[in-house]
Amino acid sequence: MNVREAIRADLAAVLELFRSMDWDRPWPRPEIGPEHLDGKLVLVAEDDGEIAGFAYGDLASHGHAHLNVACVRPENRRQGVASALVAEFAARALAAGSEHVTLDVDVTNEVGQLAWQRLGFTEYSKRLVAPAEALEARAGPVQAGESYASIHIQTDDTAAVEAAAAKYLPRFGGGEARVEGPLNGWVVLYSELTDRDRQARDRLASELSNATAAVVCTLAVEDGRVVRFVLYERGSVVDEYQSLPEHFGPLPPGDVVALGANPTVVSRLTGAEPARVRAVARTASSPDDLPPAEELLQQLAEVMGLEGAGRG
Repeated sequence: MNVREAIRADLAAVLELFRSMDWDRPWPRPEIGPEHLDGKLVLVAEDDGEIAGFAYGDLASHGHAHLNVACVRPENRRQGVASALVAEFAARALAAGSEHVTLDVDVTNEVGQLAWQRLGFTEYSKRLVAPAEALEARAGPVQAGESYASIHIQTDDTAAVEAAAAKYLPRFGGGEARVEGPLNGWVVLYSELTDRDRQARDRLASELSNATAAVVCTLAVEDGRVVRFVLYERGSVVDEYQSLPEHFGPLPPGDVVALGANPTVVSRLTGAEPARVRAVARTASSPDDLPPAEELLQQLAEVMGLEGAGRG
């Protein structure tokens, strides 16, 4: 068997073999023509005057050589043809100044992966694929849905809550507040401002916790899909939950974990059973993996004993 650089007379056989290769990509097989070999090193393995296999690639590409394709006719496999082609390609890469050779192999091609590993190739990266339509829907701008919230203050002093709301709400954007309760030991506050403005809601909840010396819990649906609660004690956040942690954008892994409810803290502040908190306060990457937002909000409210949760 002889391995040599291809000549023009070899191109028809090379392209015929190229087109016969298996194709297991998510997109259609492209048309292959002589132009795909222009500027590449094309090697052929010749056996008794017949081309048994070929390889082609770039000897110097961004500091390394890249082997685009190595293909052997089925009847010539397991005869050392691929090894001979790769050895010659590596020798020429070294002569051109490249210390490494890279190649791509489909994850579905288990036989090919094992063959390359036996020759000394190791995995250093992965190429990922996603349907463009699904990616646009998932990664594109979030379409705002309905948002609403309730703020629950663990007190029976409705007048104190009304006074604090009247004092602080104008500072955060104004609007009217409606106060109900106490309901099961909690006074509930609703306002149009805190329905639509998370920052105003959080600031008001903190001030209410300070002013009343009470535990405060905000419980909201945001963008029609995200369920969120925040627990305050002495004006500070002590636990936070968001059903879809990365709905508003990518987060560091630690922040994603932090947006899962802490059953021990929730139990201490609301009397909820930790096991029920764990069962209900789940997080996911897609709303399809959770109950509808309003249903999930009501489940959380039931676990924590928060009556009147949700829309005002």
